[in-house]
Amino acid sequence: MAIELRQVSKREGADQHIYETSLALQPQGFNILLGTTLAGKTTLMRLMAGLELPSSGEVWFDGRNATGVAVQKRNVSMVYQQFINYPNMTVFENIASPLRVAGASRRDIRSQVERVAELLQLGPMLKRKPSELSGGQQQRTALARALVKDSELVLLDEPLANLDYKLREELREELPKLFRDKGVTVVYATTEPSEALLLGGHTATLDAGRVTQFGVTGEVYRQPRDLVSAQVFSEPPMNLATASVTAGQVMLKGGVGWAGPQWLEDQRNVTVAVRPHHLLPTPAGGLQVAIEGSVLVAEISGSESVIHLDIDGRTWVSQSHGIHPYATGSTVQVYIQTEHCLYFDADGRSLMPNDRGAN
Repeated sequence: MAIELRQVSKREGADQHIYETSLALQPQGFNILLGTTLAGKTTLMRLMAGLELPSSGEVWFDGRNATGVAVQKRNVSMVYQQFINYPNMTVFENIASPLRVAGASRRDIRSQVERVAELLQLGPMLKRKPSELSGGQQQRTALARALVKDSELVLLDEPLANLDYKLREELREELPKLFRDKGVTVVYATTEPSEALLLGGHTATLDAGRVTQFGVTGEVYRQPRDLVSAQVFSEPPMNLATASVTAGQVMLKGGVGWAGPQWLEDQRNVTVAVRPHHLLPTPAGGLQVAIEGSVLVAEISGSESVIHLDIDGRTWVSQSHGIHPYATGSTVQVYIQTEHCLYFDADGRSLMPNDRGAN
């Protein structure tokens, strides 16, 4: 199914949930809505599903205006982060419900339910009621019901958020393959940049009700068109600093500098953005420069360290593999991987040519 939003907006009283947006999703592909909570992801999905009407603009399906079409007449499945199941039905019956409505045979129903139950590790629970399940199992049941329904459009609103780590990782790999085989258009909302990268497909970055960029996921990540899109696609947050560029040299406040890329023209008030995993506590080879900071907090999580630093009055974050238990208040050197820096002008527009990117 081809889905297009044409100058769509959504307003509730004085609150503008979605500003005027035009967006053509990738048909029969995986489309990701990436943004923080309240960025507008769920509202966009509800507009696509027909659960809400836009304040202005139109929603088109396969070249037809579907703006006024009731949700019951749209071939759509939707799964929310907060699961919804029929409490008086067993897990089997919950999953099978859309197949029964569609008139599938008993044999096909059993085959499809068992197949998706195996994928979502629900086989032993098929005879249980939702009240007998854990939260993660109930979420898997709701997800399974969407998977068996023969929908042309599947809307997944942070569907893996309540699952345990191992199953979440498995499904991130399996879901794109499963939907690709079904030939449906999928819209998947997430707050996690790492999840968007793992799922692939196409990504729209959202900020405060605005779609700031849309394209192939890897390209949006490597080539953000503006500072807002870059910040949406970074967790922990981007490290930002103001710099000047003179004779090809990038110079930060405090005197730390390096040779900029050849395409970077001389100018003042350049914003340099450094992703946390490109600010390392030890040298890593490649183009890099040392910078000194005072440790604010050191977070050790498993085999990863996240160090918060005060560098020239700004809070910077270093994210790296390994355990680096720095003492709060200590002065340390960290290393900017300068070949991966992003550069933006005073208005937040990317200075990077379109045919280049960072990792």
